[in-house]
Amino acid sequence: MILCPMPRTVLVVDDDSHIRQLLVFALSKAGFDTIEAEDGEAALALAESASPHLIVLDINMPRMDGLEVCRRLRATSDVPVLFLSSRDDEIDRVLGIELGADDYVVKPFSPREVVARITAILRRAAAPPPPEVRATNAIRAGRLALDLDGWRAEWDGAEVPLTVTEFSILRTLAAMPSKVFSRDAIIDRLRGPGFALTDRTIDSHVRNLRAKFAEAGAGNVIETRTGIGYRLGPCSDD
Repeated sequence: MILCPMPRTVLVVDDDSHIRQLLVFALSKAGFDTIEAEDGEAALALAESASPHLIVLDINMPRMDGLEVCRRLRATSDVPVLFLSSRDDEIDRVLGIELGADDYVVKPFSPREVVARITAILRRAAAPPPPEVRATNAIRAGRLALDLDGWRAEWDGAEVPLTVTEFSILRTLAAMPSKVFSRDAIIDRLRGPGFALTDRTIDSHVRNLRAKFAEAGAGNVIETRTGIGYRLGPCSDD
């Protein structure tokens, strides 16, 4: 059994009462306090009144879906969000992560897996961020340029719009271009408010980064080292 080291309150949001009961039972056994909501509007009200430490949020719900709930939450809160999806769909995954979700689980799922992912998210969120050391406000590597103060990425002088998390991952790789970063090492560099990430979401962000730079004509921005992790690519002509 996976135990949470300190009492934490988890808000479980799903229109299926059976799924809510299943998760509440598993979370209670693991030492979490739980509250429930059956739709998005109730979830937003509880998130404001009860201030849960984490929200388990179903994507497909009537009245207000999970994506809209997450969008509204992120306007005022950094509470970690774990999405539940009934579809093994990359669009849902990437869109959810773009909105600020911390992880996702596809139905049908193992309650033990959900508890493990919740525990990991909360452990990451509670850890203090490492001190930031920066010698310059810009990084250049081949045709890639990063404006660190302006949070702006360019390829051949043209901006490539990135989310905060995408930019932070690319900045981490570009700051030490010869280093191969494991997923855990990337997570540690990004640790702090808004960056309660997991290894699976790192992979999704990297796919999204590659897709955005591919549209700009860049095919070698990030290299994968099988079994290890990621490093900055040559950032040159293909």
